Amino acid sequence: MNRPVASLGVIVLAAGCGTRMRSERAKVLHTVAGKALVLWVLDAALELAPERAAVVVGHDAAEVREVCARHLRMRAVDGRPSATATAYPVQREQRGTGDAVRIAMPTFAGFSGDVVILYGDVPGLTAATLARLVARHRESGATLSLLTATVADPGEYGRIRRRNDGGVAGIVEKRDLTPSDRGIREINPGIYCTSAAFLAAALARLRNDNAQREYYLTDIVGIAVTDGLPVTAVAVEDADEVAGINSRAELAAMEAQVRRALVTRWMQAGVTFHDPATAYVEEGVTIGADTEIGPNVQLLGRTRVGRACRLDGTTLLRDTELGDRVHLKLGTVMTECRVGDDAVIGPFAHLRPGSELAAEVHIGNFVETKKARIGRATKANHLTYLGDVEIGEETNVGAGTITCNYDGFAKHRTIIGSRVQIGSDTQLVAPVTVADDAYVGAGTTVTRDVAAGHLVVSRVPQRDVPGWVSRRRAKAEGAAPDTKKAAAVVRSIKKTAAKTARQPPRRQARASGRRGKR
Repeated sequence: MNRPVASLGVIVLAAGCGTRMRSERAKVLHTVAGKALVLWVLDAALELAPERAAVVVGHDAAEVREVCARHLRMRAVDGRPSATATAYPVQREQRGTGDAVRIAMPTFAGFSGDVVILYGDVPGLTAATLARLVARHRESGATLSLLTATVADPGEYGRIRRRNDGGVAGIVEKRDLTPSDRGIREINPGIYCTSAAFLAAALARLRNDNAQREYYLTDIVGIAVTDGLPVTAVAVEDADEVAGINSRAELAAMEAQVRRALVTRWMQAGVTFHDPATAYVEEGVTIGADTEIGPNVQLLGRTRVGRACRLDGTTLLRDTELGDRVHLKLGTVMTECRVGDDAVIGPFAHLRPGSELAAEVHIGNFVETKKARIGRATKANHLTYLGDVEIGEETNVGAGTITCNYDGFAKHRTIIGSRVQIGSDTQLVAPVTVADDAYVGAGTTVTRDVAAGHLVVSRVPQRDVPGWVSRRRAKAEGAAPDTKKAAAVVRSIKKTAAKTARQPPRRQARASGRRGKR
């Protein structure tokens, strides 16, 4: 039976604390591939472009709300589907899943469409599966539809009872299993699609006459069956997709599963991983085709890697953008940086937030940058600190150069022009400017601005002492230690100390004063 397409709403239950996680943080804030559990669920639901959405919060409510709201803002920037309106109702007392949904219902006042209900700890759930659930619900004309999965070990999940004709007869919880129920392997993951009207009526009929004194959302299935209303079960092919996370071990297992899936997806898109088992790629990362990634590489946050890049082993990038054909050598670490095409960085370089490198820049071993804008084809190849600095094009920064940017109270900027030659072991005491085409001699401490085309040198004059080494060696080899003289000095010191100790305190003070005036 087909019916007109109704509006869609979404409820995500994210109020629980997750006692088995042994954590002060809300369970839904723990991450898989760098993304909070609740955000995986929210993303899947929002791909359906619902008219209204409610995320029910409770434990750690403020942080859960902020994490979700910030993520929705990022989705808007990226142009991804979202809900017309999103609310964050608070479940102040943990009185069960039915109570949590009841608290969310004011969000759907005057709403006549269908509502999808999800748990916030099911990161494997996909938008495709939710779309299939909604489509089957509407095509079948069901009042209530639910996802089911068949597993080898049902564990704590409720089991799906079936009628002889295959229809859903109800859900039985583990504690209520009869001997005939124990062989059931079809479970209820707790993901529903139902009309808003039926949901409101069924919630009003929930009772808490159970051992936990809680209102169970699963009871709405029994209400629908008892009332003779059509209930549709939609089976998922992969039970892992609807697995909830309740412990650190389950979190780690899901992390490994998602990581494998992400790496496989990028390999299918034309990216080479030389050791896929050790690659760590978070969900928000994008990688261009023909890029090669070595062992133990970590790509985190919203990192963007261009085409035909080469990332050698043990590199780490967080929220960083690389252009095309960039080569990151062994051990490079970058956070919140932007790098142009054909740049070469490392090995063992550390680029901190605010570093912006133009095309063809070379940053070498043990170079650190921070809030540094570096122009095209500029090179800093060895042992250098470049902080709060702007450098033009085709400049060469010698080994051991330091921008002295902090005076103990505030940071100051250094400006270096294009085609500048900075000699090794140079200190640039900010604020200072070195204009285009200037040369700075090795070992110079630059404290004043350098004009264009000038050479600046400041160093201690070199002094040569002919024959000094031979005389020093001869003296060292020919002169034996004068032990008698040394012993006499020691005896004199002890004698003076003993004499002072025998003097009365006032006399000691006068003697001390006299010695001080001499």
